[in-house]
Amino acid sequence: MNSSHETPGKAELEKLAKDFRFIITDMICKAGSGHLGGALSLVEVIITLYYRIMKTDPKNPLWDERDRLVLSKGHAGPVLYVALALKGFFPKSWLGTLNKDGTRLPSHVDRIQTPGIDMTAGSLGQGLSCAIGMAVAAKKDGKNHRVFCIIGDGESNEGQIWEAALFAGHHKLDNLIAICDYNKLQIDGRTDDVLTLEPLADKWRAFGWEVFEMDGHDWHAIYETINRASEVKGKPRMIIAHTIKAKCHCQYENQVSSHNIKVPDEATYRKVIEGIPHDHELNYCED
Repeated sequence: MNSSHETPGKAELEKLAKDFRFIITDMICKAGSGHLGGALSLVEVIITLYYRIMKTDPKNPLWDERDRLVLSKGHAGPVLYVALALKGFFPKSWLGTLNKDGTRLPSHVDRIQTPGIDMTAGSLGQGLSCAIGMAVAAKKDGKNHRVFCIIGDGESNEGQIWEAALFAGHHKLDNLIAICDYNKLQIDGRTDDVLTLEPLADKWRAFGWEVFEMDGHDWHAIYETINRASEVKGKPRMIIAHTIKAKCHCQYENQVSSHNIKVPDEATYRKVIEGIPHDHELNYCED
């Protein structure tokens, strides 16, 4: 059971983030394609949740008292897969099979295929509704666990997001914490150009949510903001995480092209993997 956490030091967190980014990039390269940008932008948030915040039990992924996480932007699955593998939910050897025939790690997260995934995702806009259903069920059953939901900024163009927001605000779901990965880029361009979200914080407040904003790559800010949000009673919480798409990749950082990269051959693989800083060959598939 992982109901409490030993607090990792800053150096340990930085090493984890560096390893995560290398593994994510290598997995996607070896798969031949994948959603690099939106996975790299969530590294610090996911590490903080799984290593410092959430109640989980890798030996019992369906532990009834666990906190739930819905990755509504399910195409960012690689970052979640790395967290789950390193925490022991499934063998690390699976990481080498991303999106290949017979894999348990499909491109978009799937709760049937992968231990530790709480909700299947893929159709953007639906995950928040699923998380709300979990939160309502927990309330009705008298359970004390929290439900976290990560949505994308491009995903926030979907009308279902705002229908869900209205419902959660009306029902005062204070066991629900949503996090918006606000990297300000989506598949077709900058969010401000495609369909502006601003004033984003005011929109969520208008729907009855308590709203926080944070630097989504600052360890202290992430930890403190999630904990402050957890203390709010009587309304759902939205945390707007200001992030950088493809963070730390020298070729793709803050580029629209990072949304879904193609790696057709060995030469491209070497070029892409060299764009992520790492000082050793991490044999991450060894259990």
